[in-house]
Amino acid sequence: MNDPVAYAVAGLALVAAAYAGWLMWRDAAFSNGLFYLVMLLELVLLAMLVGGVVALSRTERDVDGVLFVSYLVTVLVIPPAAVLWGVAEKSRWGTGVVLVAMLTVAVLVVRVLGIWQGAYV
Repeated sequence: MNDPVAYAVAGLALVAAAYAGWLMWRDAAFSNGLFYLVMLLELVLLAMLVGGVVALSRTERDVDGVLFVSYLVTVLVIPPAAVLWGVAEKSRWGTGVVLVAMLTVAVLVVRVLGIWQGAYV
């Protein structure tokens, strides 16, 4: 896990949040474009989980493995849950749920980087 990868993934989550916010501001329901963007983020998060587990198995660092992997799994679960909720809610608040979820993913990815670097607090 390195800084550019984590910040790029967090940036992608912020792009998805901005798009969801724009749809919400326009009073639009969940769209195909938002779905594809969130699914792209999900694929990147899946790759981050695999890469993180491999890096954890090969590192000499003092990393709390359980905490690190639990954050990676949690970040992986949030986007599909947000999409399901966003599709089910036919009003603009469906995109609002996705907006909040993508902001949460961005923050958690930065937190994962902090855990990797040894900042537990």
